[in-house]
Amino acid sequence: MTQDTAHASLTGGNLPLEPNGFVGRETDVEELVDLLGVARVVTLCGTGGIGKSRLAIRVASQVAAEFPGGVWLVELADAVPGDQIETRVAAVLGVKAEPSRALAETLIDALGDRRLLLVMDNCESLIEESARFCRAVLTVCPEVRVLTTSREPLRVAGETVWRVPPLSLPRGGGHDPADSEAVRLFVDRATAASREFAVTEQNEADIADLCEALDGMPLAIELAAALCRVLTVGQINARIRDRFRLLSAGDRTAPARQQTLRATVDWSYQQLDEPERILLRRLAVFTGGWTLDMAERVCARDALRAEDVLRVLCVLVDKSLVLAETAVAGETRYRMLETIREYAAEQLAASGEEPGFRRLHRDHMIEVAARMHRTIVRRPRPTWAEICPMLVMMDELQANVWAAVRWSAEADGDPESALRLLVLLRWPLIAGGRFTPADKWLDRLLEAAPEELSPQVRGDALALRGQVAFGQGDPDAAQVACTAAAGLCRQAGLHGPLGGALAVLAWVAIYQRRPDRARTLLDEALEAVRAVDDPWHETVVRSMEGTLALSEGRAKESQRSFEAALAIAHELDNHWAAPVALIGLAQVAWLRGDLAEARARYERALDMLQDITAHWQVVTCLSGLGRIALAQGDLATARVRLIESLRLCIGTGQRLGVARRIETLAQLALAEEDDRRAVRLAGASAAIRSAMSGAVLPPGFGARMEELLQPARMRLGEGQVAQLWAQGQEMSQEQAVRYALQVEEPHETPPLLGASPAVTPLTTLTCREWEIAELVARGLSNKAIADDLVISPATAARHVANILAKLGFSSRTQVATWVVEQNRS
Repeated sequence: MTQDTAHASLTGGNLPLEPNGFVGRETDVEELVDLLGVARVVTLCGTGGIGKSRLAIRVASQVAAEFPGGVWLVELADAVPGDQIETRVAAVLGVKAEPSRALAETLIDALGDRRLLLVMDNCESLIEESARFCRAVLTVCPEVRVLTTSREPLRVAGETVWRVPPLSLPRGGGHDPADSEAVRLFVDRATAASREFAVTEQNEADIADLCEALDGMPLAIELAAALCRVLTVGQINARIRDRFRLLSAGDRTAPARQQTLRATVDWSYQQLDEPERILLRRLAVFTGGWTLDMAERVCARDALRAEDVLRVLCVLVDKSLVLAETAVAGETRYRMLETIREYAAEQLAASGEEPGFRRLHRDHMIEVAARMHRTIVRRPRPTWAEICPMLVMMDELQANVWAAVRWSAEADGDPESALRLLVLLRWPLIAGGRFTPADKWLDRLLEAAPEELSPQVRGDALALRGQVAFGQGDPDAAQVACTAAAGLCRQAGLHGPLGGALAVLAWVAIYQRRPDRARTLLDEALEAVRAVDDPWHETVVRSMEGTLALSEGRAKESQRSFEAALAIAHELDNHWAAPVALIGLAQVAWLRGDLAEARARYERALDMLQDITAHWQVVTCLSGLGRIALAQGDLATARVRLIESLRLCIGTGQRLGVARRIETLAQLALAEEDDRRAVRLAGASAAIRSAMSGAVLPPGFGARMEELLQPARMRLGEGQVAQLWAQGQEMSQEQAVRYALQVEEPHETPPLLGASPAVTPLTTLTCREWEIAELVARGLSNKAIADDLVISPATAARHVANILAKLGFSSRTQVATWVVEQNRS
């Protein structure tokens, strides 16, 4: 072969045209283009179906102009052991074999110093041969670049391994699902599959859920989208649990092992040796992720020694069946894509080993939780630096916790072990705002016959159930659970859970505006926690004392209680309890009108919460900072803080919290002189509250609603305000959240609202009630009001009671203060 002939054959390239639109991965493409400018060999690694080949072709097309010798694709998908890689490369480049000379030598000579890019696709089929060929090219051909795709690295000197990630998933929290690469791909392919397909408000959530269930894996998403020609998205989503059977009709022109989801995963499994198969299927007991220590403790049994787990795990990582992610609390965290995990779980069930390894997994989770609990309560008291890494790790292991609870309840018939696990995790569950699914599992597990549970576990679990209901803003459920817990704990002499139950009952009494009962309960709770020397719970009781005093307007007494709680929290180095006390002190400062101190307290609390999951505390701080900015006229900052607060609150399952955030955004809309939006949001917030079981309007709620509605009435008129209020009342919580997160008010009334009949807000004072409220503000008694208006004292008393109920006040003084402030404004 002459030099000129070789040159002619090496120009232009054979890169195929893309069969359809390339969706997403813009950042990935940009990063890889830059990488090819400096690296000689780049390997795109990832599991089957993750989109390695498509990404490689896209990147190669972007850099083609930089390679005058062309961009050449070498397909290895159908290669079998024993095939010669040089033969395939030579065929693509048009290089002919020479007599009495090795083809590899002829090929290297033909490449010479030409600047070209070789794209070698699916190298795992001939991994050793691919590595040897690349080493030879790197040694002799300085201008040649190689871009390979493989399920495992080539492990050749000079290779840069780039792990191909799944497509980005919907972020939730009110974000637009269309920002997700996975959603964009699904919509693009579903539109191509069916002319009738369209994204609607009804199927938007199903699309997002489906893409998340498929891990953002492009092959799985494209197979699912193709089904839109015969099924709705809701139908596909409902059947996705059986993904391997559902996603079984792919591209007929693709290699057999890439035509269905099962074939893709099964091929990878068949390439493993026996220890690798054993570990992969046993790792299926972990949901969400695991550490090396967990794998060694749970999976090392029969035919797999603990000392071999690391070596085998490394092989599974190399072969892209296990993902090694960033370190958490000083330990690397591993996980499998859900598609791989489900396949491995099938293999585990078929092996007959599943019950034993599920039990080992459950028992290990109890051991981890018990270790953390012992650290928290031990003497001498641990530092936060000791506790924090354990909490961070437990955050990462939440999916494993719920998997262990589910297996104990459903398969093992062991409710006590499941409850023990949840009780040991009381502090992370409550502080982290993980009220869902804790509420449902606690209800289900506590339905077990009392004789199946020890008094200690049942009492602890009932108290925890009440604390969860407390966190969700459900006073009825909290009272029922904690009343039962208190009775059982008194009978069994369990002072620890008794203190927690009594503290929740005190909160319920505060909520019900029964301050005397709340005070009695808090006194008993303090005795209980001191009886067992439980300073963690003492900070809760002290903070509750501060909340009680604050609810009655006793600022100095409230401050003393919160400061006492803060002192104990600092002594314990407790970064859970200290922010609670700081939030209370911020609220006291707000009551005094000291906005600078309130802001400083909220910011200090936020700073302490940086390293842990404590959603409800963070939500409260962000909301408080938003209200401060609103009060100071900084509307831009107020919007940022309040939106951030609402987004975080959405995922916690706290309907009351969502209602509060929407109410504050209504106040912001009023400050922005967007009266229509303010009234709709106020109506939506009130509707969310009224939909909650056992809902009681918080102190001053009606007064705040009136402060929102009165300016709107003056500018829009009573009739239009009633219409807008009704529109807000008709919104579901999801619709209300979406509306609240909109940056601008739509020009037209949102279609979802329709033509609603006018509804007068229940908080609205009648003309007669306003008249009587004015007389209350002047200090008149009921008898004096009756004489002034020529009505009976009983009628006057009834009107005053209605005013207190509507405004959410407990005293005539609060009514008088509010009326004076309204008249001043």
